[in-house]
Amino acid sequence: MSAYAQLLEAAIRDLEERKAAGERFIAIAPETLSALTTSQSVPTPARTQPAESSTPAVRSTSTPRASGSPPRLPAIRSTATPLNAPRPVAAPPALPLLNITAAEKPAAFAALRERALACTKCPQLVTTRKSVVFGTGDPNAQLMFVGEAPGADEDQQGEPFVGRAGQLLTRIIQAANLSREAVYIANILKCRPDTPLGTPGNRPPRPEERAACLPYLLEQIQLIQPRVIVALGGTAVEGLFGQTEFRITRQRGKWMDFHGTPVMPTFHPSYVLRAEEGPDKGRATKRLVWEDMLQVMVRLEMPISEKQRGFFK
Repeated sequence: MSAYAQLLEAAIRDLEERKAAGERFIAIAPETLSALTTSQSVPTPARTQPAESSTPAVRSTSTPRASGSPPRLPAIRSTATPLNAPRPVAAPPALPLLNITAAEKPAAFAALRERALACTKCPQLVTTRKSVVFGTGDPNAQLMFVGEAPGADEDQQGEPFVGRAGQLLTRIIQAANLSREAVYIANILKCRPDTPLGTPGNRPPRPEERAACLPYLLEQIQLIQPRVIVALGGTAVEGLFGQTEFRITRQRGKWMDFHGTPVMPTFHPSYVLRAEEGPDKGRATKRLVWEDMLQVMVRLEMPISEKQRGFFK
C-alpha cells in the first residue's frame, strides 16, 4: 500500500471514530480538502463499501501531485469538541407517559412510595439504613431537584436535604420566590450509602446502587412530569445519564435533555458550603449557582426582579 493510500485510510478511520463518538460537523480548510482529493492517478486501497457510505464521494478538479513528492499529512482544523474534553451526553429516549388519570395519580404515587420503602435490592444498605428517603414536595411540581443520596441527617429523618446542605437549598428555592412545598426534591439513591463504622462523612453511591434505585426515580419523574429538573452535583448527573466522569465544574450551567425533560446541572449545596471557607466566602460559587437558577426561572417563565438578577454580584 502506498504512503498516500495509508494516509487516506488513517483519515477515514479518524472520521469514522469521530462520527461514532458523536461528532457531526468538522470544519476543513480549503488546502486540506485539496490535499485529501489530490491526484486521481494515485491508486486508492481496495475497500469494501457498505450499501450507503457515510463518507461522500468528492470529485477532484485540482492538479495532480508531482510524481515522487511525499504526501503531506493534512492539517484538519476541527471546530468539534477536543478529544480530551468530555463528550456530549446523548439524550435518552422519551419516557412513556403513564396511562393514569389525575384522579388516579395520588394512589399511584402512594403505591410507588410503598414499593420504595420496602426495597431490599441492596442488602448492604438495608442492614445499615434507618430510613428510605423517598422524596418530598408537590407531586404536581413544575420544578424538580435531584441530588445524589441521603446523608446522616436525611437517613435519620427520612426526608431529603434537611441538613446544612438542605438548609442552603431551601434558601436557594426561596430566593426564586418558591417554597419546598411547591417543588419536588428527591435523590438518585433512596438509602444512605453505608460507610465503615466510625468513618465520618458520606460516600457517593456506587454504579450498581444507582442502577438498582434509578427505576424509582424514573417513575417519580413520570408521575410528576416536571417541566425542568435541576441536577445537584456531578454524581446526580452521572446517576441520571449513566455517565461515569461528568465534570460539574466545567459542564454546569449547560442544558441537558433527560427523556424529553430539560435538565440544568449545577453545584451541589455541600460544594457551595465548602466554597464558603475560601477568601470570598463562596460568593463566586453562589453566583454561578444563581446564574443556573436564573436560567431555570426563564425556562419556567417566572418573573425575575432586578434585585434577583443582582444577587451575589
